[in-house]
Amino acid sequence: MKTPLVVALTAAALLAGGCSPPAGTADMAVPAHDAHNVTKPAGVTEKYWKLVELRGQPVPALDREPHLILEAEGGRVHGFGGCNGFTGAYEIDEATSRIRFDQVASTMMACPSGMEVEQTFHEVLRSVDNYSLAGDRLTLNRARMAPLARFEAVYLR
Repeated sequence: MKTPLVVALTAAALLAGGCSPPAGTADMAVPAHDAHNVTKPAGVTEKYWKLVELRGQPVPALDREPHLILEAEGGRVHGFGGCNGFTGAYEIDEATSRIRFDQVASTMMACPSGMEVEQTFHEVLRSVDNYSLAGDRLTLNRARMAPLARFEAVYLR
């Protein structure tokens, strides 16, 4: 029979192990600034950016939300366009707020809704050349035209 101390230590170890994020989600596990005095990372990388507006129109509710994540290491981007996952490369110059996406490829699944959003989203990624960042809001732009896409940072809790 196990002693109460052994049972308590085993339970504590199991609970502590269950608090870590699932494998592969470290780039999305960005803490929010809240009452626990945790700070948000600065910049545009390593954040889950939820697409909320595309070419001046709100993004409709879909089964899964379109988003992108810019990885800090290696200049890689990945996300979901509305129907399919995508991946590619990006170059960024944070001093001048310049950004360029390249070699964006996606899976080729068809879906009843989301295709129009996805096609427009990919067109925007191919055409943007700069961005603006204001707190938890990211805007992708081309030259001095109206913003092409607006995003909000989503933080896991």
